[in-house]
Amino acid sequence: MQSLTLLGGYDKDGRPEVLEVTLNRGDILCIVGPTGAGKSRLLEDIGCLAQGDTPTGRRVLVDHQVPGEAQRFAIGNRMVAQLSQNMHFIMDISVREFILMHGESRRLDPEEALVDQILHCANQLTGEGIRGDMPLTQLSGGQSRSLMIADTALLSPSPVVLIDELENAGVDRQRALELLVGEDKILLISTHDPVLALLGDRRLCIQRGAVRELIHTTPAERRNLAFLSAINKRFLGLRERLRAGALLDFDMPAYFTEGSGTEKEAAPRVCP
Repeated sequence: MQSLTLLGGYDKDGRPEVLEVTLNRGDILCIVGPTGAGKSRLLEDIGCLAQGDTPTGRRVLVDHQVPGEAQRFAIGNRMVAQLSQNMHFIMDISVREFILMHGESRRLDPEEALVDQILHCANQLTGEGIRGDMPLTQLSGGQSRSLMIADTALLSPSPVVLIDELENAGVDRQRALELLVGEDKILLISTHDPVLALLGDRRLCIQRGAVRELIHTTPAERRNLAFLSAINKRFLGLRERLRAGALLDFDMPAYFTEGSGTEKEAAPRVCP
């Protein structure tokens, strides 16, 4: 599969939705709009490769063709993978055993090197270390989400990945997207985060259950993304300081504006 096309249906008042957008491998499409506007519903339509048989009446084409039942209702090797807002594991096994089991379920038989790579990538996304021998049920929300992002990128064959509100995951959002795009996935992200919203070339604005506008990221927004990304990096630095038991009693405005020198001055003090 090389492309996915979304065709409009109807809004909550029954009015036609003017929508036709095609995504290719490596594309990022962000979905923005107020809470309750229908962002998650759009992701669900894509997840089931809707053919006018959902409440919105939308249709999804695969490589510009109507997908067959085998594509839509496959149990294994599904075309679309989804990372929801809440992830809870109930299997009483270790992280390493889970990755191996996932690989075996897809008839991939992953080698130890791939398991180690998945763990390494997961640890790049979260400040809370993940070990292969850790019980799966003891992972925090951020650890669970980081593990599944790395697993989806490196082990799942699904070419389309849907992510619902990555900003609530407690992970390095930009690294997560870079990892998934680097594996040639099509990404669709529901978000309220301006950094995430500007990472894609396009974004859909949804209101009252329908896409109202397709917005192409402008050069000015790209420049603002660089600024916001720098602020986000510093904010992540504060989070790591809190985890390490450090105080945040230094000059915060200077920390965000002056660069690494302020960081070094702020570093030594730790909670007693």
